Amino acid sequence: MSSTMTSPPAPSEPTGVTEQPTGSEPTGITGHKPLLSLTDAAVEKVKYFAKTMPDSEGKPLRIFVHGGGCSGFQYGFQFDEQHDGDNVLEFGGITVVVDAQSATYLHDSTVDYVEDFRGAGFSVTNPQSTGGCGCGKSFSA
Repeated sequence: MSSTMTSPPAPSEPTGVTEQPTGSEPTGITGHKPLLSLTDAAVEKVKYFAKTMPDSEGKPLRIFVHGGGCSGFQYGFQFDEQHDGDNVLEFGGITVVVDAQSATYLHDSTVDYVEDFRGAGFSVTNPQSTGGCGCGKSFSA
């Protein structure tokens, strides 16, 4: 009598996170991890805003990092035109653009949309962050 050994099932992708399925090769970063990921909640909220904000029509969502806030850097989100050198990412029917400088700070981050007792808004889980402030709106790297 012989015995057949099978491998355990492969771990599944985390639910609620849309990985970078298509897009340009990220600039300003190295490695094999995706530039960033968006959760399903973030994708749905971007779609909602795109439908309800008149100045967003036909524009991708720009996610960027700029100086400011309590800890040195802040995240920004706005509908904007695509520029030369932008990383172009597609998530569930929306287009996201990230400039090369912001890409170095956003590499391997996850963007979520959170609604809780403190309010509602986009939240970034960023492994590049070395600290942040109590409001959660700024970070240091």
